[in-house]
Amino acid sequence: MLGLALLASAGAQGYTVQPGDTFWELAQRYGVAVAALQAANPGELRAGQVLQLPGAAPRASADDAPVPAATVFQRGQAVYYGGRRDARTVMTAAHLSLPMGTWVRVVHQRSGRSVDVLINDRGPFGIPSRIIDLSDDAARVLGILSEGIAPVTLTILSRP
Repeated sequence: MLGLALLASAGAQGYTVQPGDTFWELAQRYGVAVAALQAANPGELRAGQVLQLPGAAPRASADDAPVPAATVFQRGQAVYYGGRRDARTVMTAAHLSLPMGTWVRVVHQRSGRSVDVLINDRGPFGIPSRIIDLSDDAARVLGILSEGIAPVTLTILSRP
């Protein structure tokens, strides 16, 4: 994670910009609209700059900062397949377009069970409603081995 330097100033919360920070990322992290963040801090971001965070609740330290809520990336059907050879050691899956090395949370829409998988292959092919092929172990965690197919939502956890 990026090192955060939080400052309290006149009831408003401040943040010291780190190299690589973006308005979008900071808005997501602090639950502030991008437009509001940009309006309170005109110009481009520069490392070391102290930003005002309009409407953000003050926090004592960076460790108290919440993880931003993830956004559902895709909904559709999951199926399971044997997977690539390393599918036995890591929960893996195949997806048509996500970059290899992307971590995705797959949530079974009916049971609520979830599993985090590493995208390491391409597929599924042929049926557009099928959005992800799960390894045996990932399908077992979701409880879809007997069904073979299940409605799921995908949330991107991290990209390579």
